Amino acid sequence: IRDYRGGGRASGRETVARVAAGAIAKKILSQLGVQILAYTLSIGHIKIDPERYDSSEIYRNPLAMPDKEAAGRAAEYIQQLKEKGDSAGGVVECIIQGLPGGVGEPVFEKLDAVLGKAILSIGAVKGIEFGKGFEAAYTTGSQNNDPLIYSQDKGLYKETNNSGGITGGISEGFPIVFRAAFKPTPSVRIPQKTVNRNMQNIELSLKGRHDPVIVPRAVVVVEAMTAITLVDYLLQRILSRMDLIKKALS
Repeated sequence: IRDYRGGGRASGRETVARVAAGAIAKKILSQLGVQILAYTLSIGHIKIDPERYDSSEIYRNPLAMPDKEAAGRAAEYIQQLKEKGDSAGGVVECIIQGLPGGVGEPVFEKLDAVLGKAILSIGAVKGIEFGKGFEAAYTTGSQNNDPLIYSQDKGLYKETNNSGGITGGISEGFPIVFRAAFKPTPSVRIPQKTVNRNMQNIELSLKGRHDPVIVPRAVVVVEAMTAITLVDYLLQRILSRMDLIKKALS
C-alpha cells in the first residue's frame, strides 16, 4: 500500500540514506584529493550569471545558487509559483576536481555512463549532460575539440573543457563537469486532466504540502550519488587487480 499523501519511492525522503552514505564517501575521496561541488545552476527560466559566480554564496542562500542576484530573483519566482499552486524544474551542475586521469573504461563501464546511471536514479532527473553536452551536437569538430597547451607556468592544460573532463569513457585528469535536469514536481494545485478507475475523464487538484521546486534540495543528493559512485568505481578497480587481492587476503 502506498500513501498517496507523500512518501514512498517517489518521495525525496528516499534520498536520506543516499546522502548519509555520500557523506562517508566524500570523506574517503577527500583523502585522495578528490573534491565534489554541486550547486543550483537554474530554477525555471532563471539562470546564474557566470560573471557573478561566487562559490561562497552556495552555502549562504537556501537555493544553493552561487549568484546572489539570481538567487533573489529565483526566490521571488518560487513564491509566485507557491501562490499559484504550480511548480518549476531546474538544473544542478556538479564539478569533480582532483580525480586523476585514467579512471574509467573504454566500452561498457565508461566513467560518464556509470555517473549517468547514478544521477538518473535520482527521482525527478530527466537528463544529464557532460561538458558542452547537447550543444556539442550543433558545433563542428574543430569547434568542439579541446586544444591542449603546455606552458612552464601552468604545465599541461586545456583552453576549453567541452568534453567535461571525460574522453572515451576515461577521465582526463581535468575537472569533470556535468549537469542534471530536474523536471517540475507533478504535485500541483492547478486542476489537471486525468482519468479515474472507471475510465471517466476528470480533473485532479492535489491538496496538502508540496514543494514548488525541489532543485535546491537535490544539490546534496547529486553530490552524494557522485561520491558514492566514484568510491565504488575506484574500489572495484582496486579489487580487480589480482596482486592487491592476494595481498589483502594474506
